[in-house]
Amino acid sequence: MSFITYTLVAFGSLFSVVDPFAAVPTFLALVGAQPRPAQARTALRASVTCFAVLTLFGLAGQLIFAFFGITLPAFKITGGVVLFGVGLEMMRAKHSGTRGTSEEAIEAETREDVGLIPLGIPLLSGPGAIATVLVLVGKARSLEQRALIFVAIAAVSVAALLTLRSAELLARALGKTGMNIIGRVMGLILAAVAMQFIIDGVHEAFLWKP
Repeated sequence: MSFITYTLVAFGSLFSVVDPFAAVPTFLALVGAQPRPAQARTALRASVTCFAVLTLFGLAGQLIFAFFGITLPAFKITGGVVLFGVGLEMMRAKHSGTRGTSEEAIEAETREDVGLIPLGIPLLSGPGAIATVLVLVGKARSLEQRALIFVAIAAVSVAALLTLRSAELLARALGKTGMNIIGRVMGLILAAVAMQFIIDGVHEAFLWKP
């Protein structure tokens, strides 16, 4: 697989699970009444938080596996199951619990800095995104491929920044129906990625040698 193809695969997998379009309604609900400069700063903090969290777990992935005694096949299967559930909820245009609970949403309304929580964590860099990064890092066969994963993380974070900064325009242009259509397409892609993780994990489990 060429470097460009590998980067596109990593970007597509991450973008579908981060799904910055799904963060647009929450972003507008929390900061929609604020001036544009304030919205831009919040969008920047959220995207930087997403980049920092996913990069941290990408760098520490092997240490996490070693510390907890987790094999890569086991994590692929578990991560695939989690992502498949998120993908199904997205295809049904429902809010995923892995992106935050209703109690967290209510608490967020009283926070001054919502760029960190809940927009950065867990809305953008939630358990699904972290699991995807860990699986991608585990699948990397060379230092170059690992480096490309971090390029993909940076690209997804930039895409999230641009999406949130354009939140009002997107909401007006696409409407509720358009946002749901995009969410369903992202959910379908995510479910397919999740199934591939599960298939790879089951296959490798029979070949795994501790």
